[in-house]
Amino acid sequence: MEFKVDGACRRNGKRGSTAVAAACLFKPGGRSYIPRVKHLRGNKPAPTNQRAEILAIIIALEWALERYSELSGRPCLDVTIQSDSEYAVNSMTNYIKKWIGNGWYNAAGRPVANRDLFQRAVALENKILDIGQVSYNWIPREKNLDADIECREALDSTC
Repeated sequence: MEFKVDGACRRNGKRGSTAVAAACLFKPGGRSYIPRVKHLRGNKPAPTNQRAEILAIIIALEWALERYSELSGRPCLDVTIQSDSEYAVNSMTNYIKKWIGNGWYNAAGRPVANRDLFQRAVALENKILDIGQVSYNWIPREKNLDADIECREALDSTC
């Protein structure tokens, strides 16, 4: 399964901010997709671009597991998540194991930001790793227009 994900936020991190996360599941052949969009609401913690980017990964992981449960024969699950967020991709590929090993503290000795979302993502990823594999790839923003458009349209519909 191939996903492109994105997150966006207006009034980033401020009271009253609005954020959305989108995951686009591409059909075989890679030209058309099915989107899923979720809104981040509330003020504790306030929605941010980074939280939306991580939530987009969570949406894709949940969706992959949901689709897998509908398959017969239980084939190996191969999930690819592409994002234009270096923060999200680097966190899931390079930093997460270090953070877990450090008790969820970063290299500067501070608590990891967005730990709640990363813990959800790791739990979902581990379920997939029991039955297959997950890869995260950074792509330039211009190659992530589908997910970006889904986010912008969702933000526009909430204003």
